[in-house]
Amino acid sequence: MSRVSVKGVELLSRWLLVLLVLHAPRHGNTHPQCLDYKPPFQPREPLVFCKEYAKFGCCDLEKDDKISQNFYKIMDYFDYSGYMTCAKYIRTILCQECSPYSAHLYDAEDANTPMRELPGLCGDYCSEFWHQCRYTISLLTDNNATVGIEEDRNKFCNFLELKDREYCYPNVLSDDRLNANLGDVRADPEGCLQLCLQEVANGLRNPVAMVHADDGTHRFFVAEQLGYVWTYLSNGSRIDRPFLNLTKAVLTSPWAGDERGFLCMALHPRFTLVQKAYVYYSVSVKKEERIRISEFTLSADDMNQLDHSSERTILEVVEPASNHNGGQLLFGHDGYLYIFIGDGGRAGDPFGKFGNSQNKSTLLGKVLRLDVDHNDDVEPYSIPSDNPFLGEKGSLPEIYAYGVRNMWRCSIDRGDLITRQGRGRLFCGDVGQNKFEEVDLIVKGGNYGWRAKEGFSCYDNRLCRNSSLDDILPIFAYPHKLGKSVTGGYIYRGCQMPNLNGLYIFGDFMSGRLMSLKENQNTGKWEYKEICMGKDQTCRFPKLINSYYKYIISFAEDEAGELYFLATGAPSASARAGVIYKIVDPSRRAPPGKCSFKPTLVKIKGKLIHFQPKEEFVIDKKPTTTAAPTTTARTTATTTLRTPPTTMRSTTTRPTYTPPTATPKATAKPATIRATVKPVITPSNPTSMQQRPTGTATTALTTSWRQVMTARPGHATTPSRQRPSLSYTRPTVTPKPRPLLTTGARRPSPPTARPLTRPQPHATVRPFPLGVTTNRPQTTPRPTYWTAATKPTTQRPNSPLSKAQDKFLKGQSDKIEHSTGNRVNKKNRGSKRRRKHRAGSVRLISAEQLSDRGRVEIYIRGEWGTVCDDLFSSKAATVVCQQLGFPVALRVAKRAELGGGSGSILLDDVECEGTERTLLDCKRAKVGKHNCAHDEDVGVVCGYHHDEDK
Repeated sequence: MSRVSVKGVELLSRWLLVLLVLHAPRHGNTHPQCLDYKPPFQPREPLVFCKEYAKFGCCDLEKDDKISQNFYKIMDYFDYSGYMTCAKYIRTILCQECSPYSAHLYDAEDANTPMRELPGLCGDYCSEFWHQCRYTISLLTDNNATVGIEEDRNKFCNFLELKDREYCYPNVLSDDRLNANLGDVRADPEGCLQLCLQEVANGLRNPVAMVHADDGTHRFFVAEQLGYVWTYLSNGSRIDRPFLNLTKAVLTSPWAGDERGFLCMALHPRFTLVQKAYVYYSVSVKKEERIRISEFTLSADDMNQLDHSSERTILEVVEPASNHNGGQLLFGHDGYLYIFIGDGGRAGDPFGKFGNSQNKSTLLGKVLRLDVDHNDDVEPYSIPSDNPFLGEKGSLPEIYAYGVRNMWRCSIDRGDLITRQGRGRLFCGDVGQNKFEEVDLIVKGGNYGWRAKEGFSCYDNRLCRNSSLDDILPIFAYPHKLGKSVTGGYIYRGCQMPNLNGLYIFGDFMSGRLMSLKENQNTGKWEYKEICMGKDQTCRFPKLINSYYKYIISFAEDEAGELYFLATGAPSASARAGVIYKIVDPSRRAPPGKCSFKPTLVKIKGKLIHFQPKEEFVIDKKPTTTAAPTTTARTTATTTLRTPPTTMRSTTTRPTYTPPTATPKATAKPATIRATVKPVITPSNPTSMQQRPTGTATTALTTSWRQVMTARPGHATTPSRQRPSLSYTRPTVTPKPRPLLTTGARRPSPPTARPLTRPQPHATVRPFPLGVTTNRPQTTPRPTYWTAATKPTTQRPNSPLSKAQDKFLKGQSDKIEHSTGNRVNKKNRGSKRRRKHRAGSVRLISAEQLSDRGRVEIYIRGEWGTVCDDLFSSKAATVVCQQLGFPVALRVAKRAELGGGSGSILLDDVECEGTERTLLDCKRAKVGKHNCAHDEDVGVVCGYHHDEDK
């Protein structure tokens, strides 16, 4: 074959590949998301106005009422025929804020990009809207760009249309594939559940356990294999002094795979009163390896530290080998302490005639239950009166269950939040030998079969055939092709992710696989589903990630019942590669306010170390390919596991793990279409406009509509205010001075408060739009002189303005009129001297050169620098805005949302009361001292009044 023909075949292949990519179905590449960058939810109370989103969407009753008020304010402009024609369009457009796909409709899936002012419509629906009610667009937005496009359908629909036909309105709600199982946990074609993660802590050395005190503080305590236990506060900060330091006593080593060390901790269930902690760790006593369970009491001087001199040994068990140490402590709902001990090590439990696990005269290979209450002046523990083998000849009374190999991570089910079903069940993962890993439901007196059985199959055939074995089979077992060292997990019973309720989530240390079980209430059987990390678009929420380190050491739950797992990239007690991840369902959240809590005060001695995430957020990932110009952004990526070639807990073989090859498939978002802002042109025909008398202090701005409508239903027209038939003129009002917005600009949302009744200056007769019913009585119509405020035009009012407002409006007008680059260069104004800045002066830097929003920069010691967002609140933003002449701060933008700087970082940990003159007067770190980077630069959005959107 000639070179030319080979080249032609290659070019043809490339074109075919491009065509396949462009025309491939994209269902599932976007995800339900609200305008607050969080998943949709089911409202706690039924919606009244936007009823179609009452079961699942982005509005609660308060937001629904706000939309309703806005609708009626807009409809006050219409007569009966206009009302009947346009109400359904206006209601539909306003209610898209409640759509589960609202973030996509408003181009708000990325918090770092401009948001649309109106939802994206499909082309045919936009054309229908244009033909019926084109002139209503001015009432739906404050953008002056809409005035010049009302007569041109192409320009009109370029402004409103969303080019993605699958996700524009109304197609997004009529597509069966998109809306099938909407709000359920996402699953890929193989049925793998797609979840996301949030990084909570990092830099840990083999984090083996995480527990909470259940005392209202929402602290959690993280144990490292080396022997340290650290206190973390509810905001993610860590106290620099350890809760417990047993590094000098703990037996472990830095070599990867050492199963000895500090293995677990449990706090007394009444920790606020009893103030005792119990720990499980390896020790060496006269060259003999042992397991030690000890009791510590809380320090009298520090609520975040145990009294190291208070250690009292509860129990010690001699270990014949260095592996299979077990390592779980927990308190049951009965108040007793449960201890899970391994079979003593080596392979196949070779000790004695039947092995340690089947021998009830030894504590190895057992689940123990002890009573550690009221033990201050007596023996360290007593035996519960209902322990199953109490009084049995040849059996130790501490034993609660037996026949276990090496149980690693067990948990107690809190029970369903409403029905309490499942409460008190005890789940454990038991590490297998050669073939199977298993999950067991532990019951009193149960025999779990080892070494006779491994999983569901026989291991020792002679013991397996013994009719007296009477063992309890696992609820689930999996072969070693899925993983070779199970890590037991938890039944999710938290509040924030209702989809996960009742799901048992666990993992495998060797393979890094996350898995789940769900009980079938009809059959009682447990159904298995694997858990995958959601693709980039699925996890495209603030602070979420979709990859994790492979070696899953443990699972945990916090005081509120939310679920976590602890993993590491290098399973060595000396490697700071451990990370704690919170499990997040991106498909559905709890309604706003349902899961809120206020932690009780924690008195701190020492310093706080603020948490700094190291993983790249999905929302910050850069796309790797360019999208076709006719589609919106879609980003997908294969989940990656970070995998050093070492292991922690021993099995018979230690195969190496090869992570799946990451194949990111991402598309870039095309440039947002922005309409040109034009000044309003007053028509030459005087009969097409009505001039209303205005107040003496101001001169009104007049605008015109090019379509005429009749008066609103029920409104009488006097001879002095007679309107032509089927005519309407937009009322003349005095606008409030405020910045002009472009299509791409994000408008700050003012805080809303639900009134008890809808504000009605005068009662009106209003036909309700489609889908809304009411029993409201017919009352006297509102007089024709009532009007709603209109948006300002580029013309400036003659009313007196403050210097800051005057300067701001002039700057906006200049920017519109000189958008081609003819801007005044203030640095070269002839002989005028440059103003000398004072220490503490601030400025806002934005790419769009807007004066009311941008990255905060402060002038200190002769240079401009940025401010970190740590502890920076709305009160600090108020100080900045008032310095610049704005009375209020509308929003704080964190994580460099309004752009990151490149120079010095001058301030960090700024806490203000809101009354300070400058940020230098606020509580803060020393100038130039910080623990942040420019991707945490703070920004603010300022304004003249909190409700200026209205």
